[in-house]
Amino acid sequence: MTTNSVIKQIVRGMPTQDGAGVTLTRIIGQPSLPRLDPFLMLDEFGSDKAQDYIAGFPEHPHRGFQTVTYMLDGKMEHRDSVGNQGLIETGGIQWMNAGRGIIHSEMPKQTEGLMRGFQLWVNLPASEKMSAPHYQDIKAAQVPIVDLADGVSVKVLVGEFAGVTGPVTAQAVKPVFIDVNFTQTASLTVPRDPQHNFFIYCYEGQLSLGDENILKGQLVVLHPGSQFALQSKGASRCIIVGGRPINEPIVQYGPFVMNTEQEIHQAFNDYRQGRLA
Repeated sequence: MTTNSVIKQIVRGMPTQDGAGVTLTRIIGQPSLPRLDPFLMLDEFGSDKAQDYIAGFPEHPHRGFQTVTYMLDGKMEHRDSVGNQGLIETGGIQWMNAGRGIIHSEMPKQTEGLMRGFQLWVNLPASEKMSAPHYQDIKAAQVPIVDLADGVSVKVLVGEFAGVTGPVTAQAVKPVFIDVNFTQTASLTVPRDPQHNFFIYCYEGQLSLGDENILKGQLVVLHPGSQFALQSKGASRCIIVGGRPINEPIVQYGPFVMNTEQEIHQAFNDYRQGRLA
């Protein structure tokens, strides 16, 4: 815990495996931070050893939320049960609305080299949990970059920053997702909606908020506010993510996230009987 007026909580992820044996770090969705409404899970994956990622994520179902994959390095192929196919490459982002149900796979398209990135699960409100599945495959060239003074650049993946809007059209929780690159010691003031939950995840270098240091591999949950000032200590990178809380009951069982136990049972029945997608 921290006494910093901006920082609510600082957590480190837990090493785990998912899919068919992909090595990763679970940051949201673990005991120290089970959820951060509307976010259900955040995983970081990163290795230059093929055995850590080559098994990938074979076909599996989802219902009731959205998945976001942001690829820092490498190539991953997406296929799903409603006919979508896409290749997410270095710097690209995939935003998939599972909605009422989808079965998909995400498999590496490389057998050597570095594969690195994030997967985020974003909850849906009850009114949209049975919406039609939807898939967006955004290439790196489609992601706008805001270049600021003092060696700071911001990739706007989702939402808006400095008057620039990201290419993802998801609107359910009015999400914001930016990737900030500091090439030297510098500072950045980030405006935000005081009604939204925000977090910062430092994945390279070291940052500070006020008198609190944020080390590589630490996620910071922020108290509500209209802005915050982030400082880097040398070359550093972080993602900053925010979204409007849904404030509804959550019942989750594996890949299904609904509002009631009955809806979870229905999801399993639909999957077993081939009605998911």
